[in-house]
Amino acid sequence: MQSMYAFKGTESDDLIKEQKFLLHSLEGMYDLYLSQLALLIELHKKSKDYNAKLQNKLIKSDADKNLSLKFQENQLLHLISSNTMLQEAISNKKLNYWDLDFEYVDIIFKAILKSDLYNAYTAEEETSFKKDKQFILDVFTEIIAPNDKLYDFFEDKKLTFVDDLPVVNTAILKVLRKLKLTSPETALLPDLYKDDDDKEFAIELFKKTFLNSSKFGDEIGKKTTNWDSGRLASIDGVLLKMALCEFQKFSSIPYKVTMNEYLEIAKEYSTPKSSLFINGILDKIVKEYQSENIHVKVGRGLM
Repeated sequence: MQSMYAFKGTESDDLIKEQKFLLHSLEGMYDLYLSQLALLIELHKKSKDYNAKLQNKLIKSDADKNLSLKFQENQLLHLISSNTMLQEAISNKKLNYWDLDFEYVDIIFKAILKSDLYNAYTAEEETSFKKDKQFILDVFTEIIAPNDKLYDFFEDKKLTFVDDLPVVNTAILKVLRKLKLTSPETALLPDLYKDDDDKEFAIELFKKTFLNSSKFGDEIGKKTTNWDSGRLASIDGVLLKMALCEFQKFSSIPYKVTMNEYLEIAKEYSTPKSSLFINGILDKIVKEYQSENIHVKVGRGLM
């Protein structure tokens, strides 16, 4: 959607160039994933530095004397920080933004120390990998992911990052939940695509939508005579073209699946009325296809 919307040319322009842009954009999601894990590593380092400074103070308060090392000794953070494959991937891609932008590490670290989550975690005497993991999951969910300053940082770093954040944050939580002390280092480095077919689908959907843009636009135009033509030049128009591409060029994808996917995307990225508009147009088109017995879907349970 983003690639189609960003490109204002025609089918005769450089498709290869646009396809490279698409793949570069998708690979940016992995960069964001690695940079978030790099942040966890830096927070772990910060906890060690913080504790060392408190221990070296000449005059200690009661709180300093009762210093908790649980954050520093958190087993999940240690597992992440000691992962050499992860460190190499972050280094090779130059994704440890936090060396230069250390103030964001400070902001997150201070928010953690002030939180009820931290107080409850350090107050509990029992220690286990399960409890350590749950603490980091809670910190990520309640403190890191919703932090406005961090959001602004990623937006400034790369515009597409903010759109990718919800997906990437969900992926991080999924990976961390599955992590065990015995997990191989590769467990923190999942593949960007589920399989080769997954990547190929992204390329084919973009390519076929791109090459048939005018045709799809004409077909949509015939169904939208009572709507503001400006909608077709907006994200709504892009989503409709992509949906038509799935209707016509991907026979194994059910109409209902396509419609539901694009309605959800419209709710997230377009106007409040967009889902109603898109649903109405697509429903009309599907009924027409079915009555004329064209673009028939194949496979079990498809309609």
